[in-house]
Amino acid sequence: MRGTSVFLDHIAGRAAAALFVDGRLEDVLIDPPEDGPDPLGTIFRATVDRPVKGQGGVFLRLPDGGTGFLRQAKGLAAGQAVLAQTTGFAEPGKAAPMTLRLLFKSRFAIVTPDAPGLNVSRRIREPERRAALKFLAEDMMEGSPFGLILRSCAEDAPENEIAEDIASQRILADTILGGEATTPERLLDGANAHELAWREWGEPGEVVTAQGCFAERGVFDALLEAASPEAPLPGGGSLVVEPTRALVAVDVNSGGDFSPAATLKANLAAAAALPRCLRLRGLGGLVTVDFAPLSKRDRRQVEQALTRAFRADPVETSLAGWTPLGNFELQRKRERLPLDRAVLEALQ
Repeated sequence: MRGTSVFLDHIAGRAAAALFVDGRLEDVLIDPPEDGPDPLGTIFRATVDRPVKGQGGVFLRLPDGGTGFLRQAKGLAAGQAVLAQTTGFAEPGKAAPMTLRLLFKSRFAIVTPDAPGLNVSRRIREPERRAALKFLAEDMMEGSPFGLILRSCAEDAPENEIAEDIASQRILADTILGGEATTPERLLDGANAHELAWREWGEPGEVVTAQGCFAERGVFDALLEAASPEAPLPGGGSLVVEPTRALVAVDVNSGGDFSPAATLKANLAAAAALPRCLRLRGLGGLVTVDFAPLSKRDRRQVEQALTRAFRADPVETSLAGWTPLGNFELQRKRERLPLDRAVLEALQ
């Protein structure tokens, strides 16, 4: 199956979306359970609670007894009301990470109240198109103190659709920032899996929304395969991914051939496959990779392969580098939830 396909369905009663490229599962989005954490992008009116010594942040009191954590919170006083937005999923037993720099995202535009100025994605390179989009942005944001970013998918979009996106996000931002209440309140729900797929995955060649399409079109089988601890690599090697409470451990096996050339080949294949393996499993935080034995001379090639692979990944990832014991560490933003037991049981 060639081309790009998006499937929208439900798993364990939760909205889910799957992206296939040339017949291979490349991404999956699944809503949190009803009693789970708030979706990314949820905006609250919150109350500043106590500072956290040594961490440079403060806790925020959210409605319904929820708790958020805000880093770099200088200048805030206890009891102060603030607008805050979730930026990631909390680890078990911890507060949700939040920011005061609100973003109002749509498919084509991002309104940025705390960052004035009009910007067009650098991926849009054709000068005439950039100029036309800049003119449209200036017209739509006239008189507003907010900033605006036009996203890369605006390059080929009709201008009336872009204008509608800008207008809706500007109105939303005006409404939320114009409120005067001070009690904790949920002001905006983050996008669900279906909305995120429409917003983030661009224009697919095929969109399937029929109920039960995950089972009928092999999405369940692909997800179940992706959830396996071991992922095969070209040439007979494999990746073993084991999430723990403290970190995600990844072990690279080169297979039966232990020659230096085969080992390097397996490590390069593992570097290329790692973003997809983490993405489909919904894993983030600290990731430690134990590559198959390789010389310090070959480390540079593996590091370059990792850089190329994660450059195309939608989840923010920082490559920390090699440890004294020869492992490679990276830090990955918790933008996804790990595949939980309810999801895995539904796939069986």
